[in-house]
Amino acid sequence: MSPDRVPVGALFRRFRERLATEGPDRLGGPGSRADHGPKVTSTRVPRPAGNGTGAGPGTRGGRVTTGADVTGTGAGAGPRRDVEARRRRGGRRGGGEPVNVPPAEFTSYYGRPVLKPPVWKWDIAAYLFTGGLAAGSSLLAAGGQLTGRPALRRAGRVASLAAVSASAYFLVNDLGRPSRFHHMLRVAKLTSPMSVGTWILTAFGPAAGLAAVAEAAPLLPERGPLGLGRRLLPPAGHAAGLVAAVTAPALATYTGVLLADTAVPSWHEAYPELPAIFAGSALASGAGVGLLAAPTAQAGPARRFAVAGAALELWGAHRVEHRLGLLSEPYRTGAAGRLLRTGRALTAAGLAGALLGRRNRALSALSGGALLAAAVCTRFGIFHGGVASAKDPRYTVVPQRERVDRRASEQD
Repeated sequence: MSPDRVPVGALFRRFRERLATEGPDRLGGPGSRADHGPKVTSTRVPRPAGNGTGAGPGTRGGRVTTGADVTGTGAGAGPRRDVEARRRRGGRRGGGEPVNVPPAEFTSYYGRPVLKPPVWKWDIAAYLFTGGLAAGSSLLAAGGQLTGRPALRRAGRVASLAAVSASAYFLVNDLGRPSRFHHMLRVAKLTSPMSVGTWILTAFGPAAGLAAVAEAAPLLPERGPLGLGRRLLPPAGHAAGLVAAVTAPALATYTGVLLADTAVPSWHEAYPELPAIFAGSALASGAGVGLLAAPTAQAGPARRFAVAGAALELWGAHRVEHRLGLLSEPYRTGAAGRLLRTGRALTAAGLAGALLGRRNRALSALSGGALLAAAVCTRFGIFHGGVASAKDPRYTVVPQRERVDRRASEQD
């Protein structure tokens, strides 16, 4: 210890002596009353006679308080006012408005989507359209066959064969090898839309082909082996045309069931509407073929097909764009939104032309082209809407959370 430094014990003795002589108020140290507001004194109130407690107005448990502001408005109420102010501000020391939590941003792990987007390309969207066109054309051909309209029957049968051939090409092109289509015929699984669709296409294709080939019977010679074909093909074509018409509704709608059976959010949630949309699109495209190729005198069934198909297609498209909540957004925005809006406008224009062009061949043909273009836009719009919903994790996460909350509220 340095010789110039006063020992701690001596300092403490001096402080104790000053405290005894001058008091804590004169020292201004930690024990001084200046730090604690005005002095509070109390006097004991004598208890009254009897068993009373002696507490009355201005007393607290028999003690009268004086010198302090018990109302919280004096100088001694400063700390209490600070506490009350902090309570009114929500207990935060800094004051001001509470900080709002920013809305959650739905991102995916390392930038990857929650679901794997479909690997299908444009050829599957084209497959959806050509399959519907084949179904609608075969129904139109059957209508022409049963009502005695040969031009309408011929146009429907030829268009049906061309469309189903294109549909098979697009499907095989997506599969990569033709043998894969053959391998799918090894199993018939009713719970698989893909398996059922393969068998529907297998049953429809030969029937539509035979019905179309039968239209060439008048071109064959009347005698010889080909003459036999000329006599046998028409009745065989009639039977095959009816078989194709029977399987046509399944061909037109199974693709909608196939899309809804996937985990793609906007396809899966639209399972009630997709088959109806595809059925309406098939009828409208078949009507377009009839209005384009048949004379106006024989286009009556085509006009009726146009009315029914347009009604189904417009109703279904409106439902998927508004009923699904957040999952309707992919159908209203981006490429899908533009395609569906264009398809809706073309459908309305084609329907108007079909009804107004009963005796105008040019207007009837234009309305048929508009209906065919509308069917293309609708199928491609539905396809692109589903792909877009699989790429954004919002469309997977938010509906799942809403379903969980809804189930929890129902259980409560």
